[in-house]
Amino acid sequence: MIQIENLSFNYSRKRVLTDISLNLLPGNIYGLLGQNGVGKTTLLKIIGGLLPVKDGKCEVMGQIPFKRRPGFLEEIIFVPEDFTPPDMIVNKYVKGRGQFYPRFDFMKFAAILSEFEVDGDQKFGKLSYGQQKKAIIAFALSANVKLLLLDEPSNGLDIPSKSQLRKIIARSADEDCCIIISTHQVRDLENLIDPIIILDTNKVLLNESIANISSKLTFKFSGKTDEKALYSESTPGGYLSVAKNVTGEESAVNIEALFNTVIKNKEEIKNIFNSNLQ
Repeated sequence: MIQIENLSFNYSRKRVLTDISLNLLPGNIYGLLGQNGVGKTTLLKIIGGLLPVKDGKCEVMGQIPFKRRPGFLEEIIFVPEDFTPPDMIVNKYVKGRGQFYPRFDFMKFAAILSEFEVDGDQKFGKLSYGQQKKAIIAFALSANVKLLLLDEPSNGLDIPSKSQLRKIIARSADEDCCIIISTHQVRDLENLIDPIIILDTNKVLLNESIANISSKLTFKFSGKTDEKALYSESTPGGYLSVAKNVTGEESAVNIEALFNTVIKNKEEIKNIFNSNLQ
């Protein structure tokens, strides 16, 4: 689906990505995590054909994204974090844009919009920012494309809408579709994103399934800190610790704690996962 090899990118003199390699497959909902400025949005734009590859290689479905050929564009949608809504009625916009996607399902769009409690007969400008975002996400999910790129999709949504978003994305996923979600709000998307990719400016720190993470690391709560833990934080119920799994017993992965563990223990994490970043 997506092959990225030794990819580097810079804006003018500012280097954003350095020597990044990834192999992403259909049938997955990837969570793309990283600190501010590591290039998550830039990477999505390169995959989506909005920025050219300057050094290295990026192929998506066997094509060069930046060439933006019709057969490529009809199989991909990129939903940015911030967007300028069109000055149109939502349903009219969808009828016009939907025809460019061979498998667009108008009934599915209407059902998702109803679930999101958004009035499709209103102009975008009459809707709140959260409602606008839900309308665009509903459109993206209804296009039934092979590659869906979502940049911070839960930003601007209230708590009930975030729950709806998780359910709707999970329903929309299938074995032919690859979904990549870039997010800082990992709690909003827990139990949805799998595998987890953690990006640094000059490397992929982690690209692993939840099952493999659970087999290599242990996440546990206790009344005191674990001196052998890679990472530990105080919580209202005690201490949450992340340590190397030495017993083979699997535990529930806390993605926020995982992220902090990886950022603070880059080399140790590399050793634990045997440098298997492809």
